[in-house]
Amino acid sequence: MPGRDILIMGATYGSLLASKLVLAGHNCTLVCLPAEAEVINADGLRLRLPIRGREAPVEIHTRADAPGKVRACSPDEANPTEFDMVALAMQEPQYRLPGVRDLLGRVAASGTPAMSIMNMPPLPFLARLPGVDAASLRPAYADPAVWDGFAPAAMTLASPDPQAFKPEDEPLNMLQVSLPTNFKVAAFENAADTEMLRELEADILAVRHDPGDGPIELPVKLRVFDSPYVPLAKWAMLLTGNYRCITADGPRPIRDAVHSDPAASAEIYEWVCQLCVALGADPGDLVPFEKYANAASGLSKPSSAARALFGGAPFIERVDKVVQILGAQRDLRHPSVDQTVRLVDQQLEKNRAAT
Repeated sequence: MPGRDILIMGATYGSLLASKLVLAGHNCTLVCLPAEAEVINADGLRLRLPIRGREAPVEIHTRADAPGKVRACSPDEANPTEFDMVALAMQEPQYRLPGVRDLLGRVAASGTPAMSIMNMPPLPFLARLPGVDAASLRPAYADPAVWDGFAPAAMTLASPDPQAFKPEDEPLNMLQVSLPTNFKVAAFENAADTEMLRELEADILAVRHDPGDGPIELPVKLRVFDSPYVPLAKWAMLLTGNYRCITADGPRPIRDAVHSDPAASAEIYEWVCQLCVALGADPGDLVPFEKYANAASGLSKPSSAARALFGGAPFIERVDKVVQILGAQRDLRHPSVDQTVRLVDQQLEKNRAAT
């Protein structure tokens, strides 16, 4: 069977998914900035992956190692009707920007199935969850109107559990993975679209790479789940770690946010899990706190949300506010979550006043 053609909006985190797909024989087009596109089109993607049992990470170069093809383009050049699926890999506020907003509108109009790997769940995906009033969550979004053209059935969400970053002073096409966990994606409502996801899942699982001493399995898989609640497992991680990197005195590493007070972190984590269960999740859909805390011990940088907020960004992804609103609707409140929302609101107000 010929490879699938996947359009990926965003070349930072999106290059991780793209690398995995082209290694599995599929073709990816990344929508990105001109400087990024120039390097990717000239040299492909480069990915550093930690491998259990190996002292040094393995480096993948798609130009040399992948049977699939990768290219990059501007938003204006992308035609969603030419692709089997679109992956949304930018941070949510970026979809309000000129060019990107227009492309997102074309994706919605095309009906091409879309899989988000954002931390912030797109409103059309939340509309799929029984009992969730997606309209009540619009204040949490930088520009909720950009999602209005999507049919909920054509949207799904993958929990972006893998952690990765662009190393400083290295080429724009290099991405280094710091936490090689899996993308856990909910099935589409349409059976044929879900079958495509399962095909991608199997192809990525089958990949073997020879770093010079024999073929090895590579981490970071795509895992498909029937339950639409599985990707919500990321919420407890975000509220316990990523957003608690934000303090009144500035950003702190995720590791410190989680482990400076493990008892408080466990309490917040379990509260968010309680909310997910109240929404309809099975406890088995969620990740135990101990497993997350162990992973967080290796996350020595502040979250991207904290870095953006204290870097002056006028908008960041507001999963904290989505969780707060959904909790309040079910008479669930937590003082730490309320404090986090207040801190973010106050810093965003300062940032917007400054710009």
